[in-house]
Amino acid sequence: MFDRLQGAENRFNEIAMRLTEPGVAGDPQQYAALMKEYRSLEPIVEKYREYAAAKKAMEEALEMLEEGGLEPDFKEMVEEEFHANKNKLPDLEQELKILLLPKDPNDDKNIIIEIRGGAGGEEAALFANSLYRMYSMYAEGRGWKAEVLNANQTELGGYKEISFLLEGEGAYSRLKYEMGVHRVQRVPETEASGRIHTSTVTVAVLPEAEEVELEIDPKDLKIDTYRSSGAGGQHINKTSSAIRITHLPTGTVVECQDERSQYKNKDKAMKILRSRLLEEKQRAQDEQIASERRSQVGTGDRSERIRTYNYPQGRVTDHRIGLTLYRLEEVLNGDLDEIIDALITYDQTEKLKASSEE
Repeated sequence: MFDRLQGAENRFNEIAMRLTEPGVAGDPQQYAALMKEYRSLEPIVEKYREYAAAKKAMEEALEMLEEGGLEPDFKEMVEEEFHANKNKLPDLEQELKILLLPKDPNDDKNIIIEIRGGAGGEEAALFANSLYRMYSMYAEGRGWKAEVLNANQTELGGYKEISFLLEGEGAYSRLKYEMGVHRVQRVPETEASGRIHTSTVTVAVLPEAEEVELEIDPKDLKIDTYRSSGAGGQHINKTSSAIRITHLPTGTVVECQDERSQYKNKDKAMKILRSRLLEEKQRAQDEQIASERRSQVGTGDRSERIRTYNYPQGRVTDHRIGLTLYRLEEVLNGDLDEIIDALITYDQTEKLKASSEE
């Protein structure tokens, strides 16, 4: 491990020098690539230097204690220095092991989130709207940009389905754990007897695919136009601006009717299609190499029930890690970090276990 850390520091120093060279500074593409690598190495190198400094301070204190002849007050101070740094080292070493774990290549990507109402009809559609609001507020709190790509709204303000793009640093790394079935337990406003209903909503989290990552042959696409339909649109049924794209080799169908412009709808539909196809390609690769699952907490299975939102008890339970919080309102207002941080910690712990067994 320490050979890798020393290699990372050497590379970090090399990049720092290269970034000051006129030839590199004058080449935007090369400069951007080096800066990206520099930033990826920076947290590792900083933690390694912190570890090295603590180890050196511990060793120097030990040497002074072994030599003897220290005044009582000074000896006590040196002993405190020794023990403080000695106690730091295991935690710092654990943090370094986590930083050295193989990084998910999608972690820095923007994401497309697709939310679909499942069992529960209109109540599921209304909760789909609640989840869209939750993710939008979380994104806003992190300074990310959100853009709706496609939405199929119901008369009561819910969503049969909604797809939206989130652009921001670490979007996929934070929200990839949201993929799966979200269950809601509450009394619907339309329920006269006050009975609690259980409904489900499915969430898919797709890393945004760049054109260079996935070539799509135009001959493989069937593109249909139709008039927009659904609740709430002022231009509904006036123009054939809605787009339906079918990827013939896979049968994947994407629709977009959110914009007035046919061109804009086609552009948004292609974003969704490209990301879905990339995710399917990656999923197939993951299945071929079962030991290299993208995550130990179920990010790859849309049919897995991952979380329950219980309104009568004000409770949110994440079933993958057994975490229960009685902060339902805050969570639905976008305060997701406690859940996400717990999922990341669990994921890292499982990966560390797996790497130590290899």
